[in-house]
Amino acid sequence: MPRYALKIEYLGCQFAGWQRQADQPSVQQSIEEALNKLEPREHRIAAAGRTDAGVHARGQIAHCDLEKNWESFRLREALNFHLKPLPIAILDCIEVHEDWHARFSAIERRYLFRLLCRRPLATHDHGLVWQVGHQLDLEPMQEAATFLLGQHDFTTFRSSICQSNSPIKTLGALDIELIQGWSGPEFRFRVRARSFLHNQVRSFVGTLERVGAGAWSPQDVKSALESKDRASCGPVCPPQGLYLDSVGYPDKLFETVPQKH
Repeated sequence: MPRYALKIEYLGCQFAGWQRQADQPSVQQSIEEALNKLEPREHRIAAAGRTDAGVHARGQIAHCDLEKNWESFRLREALNFHLKPLPIAILDCIEVHEDWHARFSAIERRYLFRLLCRRPLATHDHGLVWQVGHQLDLEPMQEAATFLLGQHDFTTFRSSICQSNSPIKTLGALDIELIQGWSGPEFRFRVRARSFLHNQVRSFVGTLERVGAGAWSPQDVKSALESKDRASCGPVCPPQGLYLDSVGYPDKLFETVPQKH
């Protein structure tokens, strides 16, 4: 059976997350049902990351096994036809080796988080950003972010329901920039690592927001990390500003370099 890698974009607002669930809509189930329209049988696909409810993706990667040899363009177009009108798009697809795995072959995952500073409701960006009604200071947030780089025990920034075998992860990048977006001043957090703990990125951003607001100092973030205590974490921010931006593979599958907007 030929195996295909799919590059997927979706809005997470109306889904209970990526993973198939018994009684709630999911991205995985939606794509599996579209595959069923192409080859009528039960399909199960695997993804590089299991995004939570409300989390979006610009470059999620998944793989599927099909009976027919599909030309990549025709497979992409057929899946997109059957996914309408859901906010899911197959951006690209490519045949891969039968041993290739969207999750286990990945060597890097990159997330983007959008934080908008504005008091009036963000109409055009509603559901696409985390909105706060006060201004933030970029410099202390950038300083605090440096304490999180490298290999650490990230128990402080790990959800209590995280299923990872170890809290030790290596953070390759946590870059923060301030841009003038459509809706106003927007802070963009770009985070890169081989893998992440459950709620790790949202815990980072929620904590760094407290630094930008002046409620925490950068040193407080260092102390929280070193405490290895979940109770020391700042607030976990809501999911709607978080995007799985791209996934890296040794064979440079698709385009792994995220484009800035």
